[in-house]
Amino acid sequence: MRNLGILLSGRGSNFVAIADSVAAKKIPDARIAIVISNRSDAPGIEIARQRGLPTQVISSKGKPREEHDRAIVSALQEKKVDLICLAGYMRLLSPWFVQQFPLKIVNIHPSLLPAFPGLEAQEQAFAFGVKVTGCTVHFVDEELDHGAIIVQKTVAVLDSDDERTLSARILEQEHIAYTEAIRIVLEGKFEIVGRRMVQR
Repeated sequence: MRNLGILLSGRGSNFVAIADSVAAKKIPDARIAIVISNRSDAPGIEIARQRGLPTQVISSKGKPREEHDRAIVSALQEKKVDLICLAGYMRLLSPWFVQQFPLKIVNIHPSLLPAFPGLEAQEQAFAFGVKVTGCTVHFVDEELDHGAIIVQKTVAVLDSDDERTLSARILEQEHIAYTEAIRIVLEGKFEIVGRRMVQR
């Protein structure tokens, strides 16, 4: 049984999608060992509690980054976590944090990276006038939205779209992509060649 650790800061819709996939055995031989939030008022942490999952709030307020990161790493190691999934976690991980879990941290981003990294990805896509956008699940490295890409899904930008409708369609694909990506990583049948993930 592989242990998943979820980090979230907000509503946790990707966390819910992952939890549903684990429950439905779409991610076989896996369980959610801990859900951690840096915010006590995050709706996602309440959902995790309602589902009877182990939760922990490790507040980031007023703490130096490294002290906060060390507390989170300690909680993840205690639960013997095999893979960490960032599900709307609104803090940058320090290089030290990333180094503790090489190729064991994944993130989802609502654009086709390397296009539109950082915040407000849909707003950036609209401003640029792209016809296609989507979402990317990638390994986390020391740089923002940068690690090797695991799965990408495309979403057409319709003339009738606004940010809200586009975001909603991207989110549907995020839920599918994250489950796929976790399954691939846990199976371990891949290698990283340069920047490319190559499945064996």
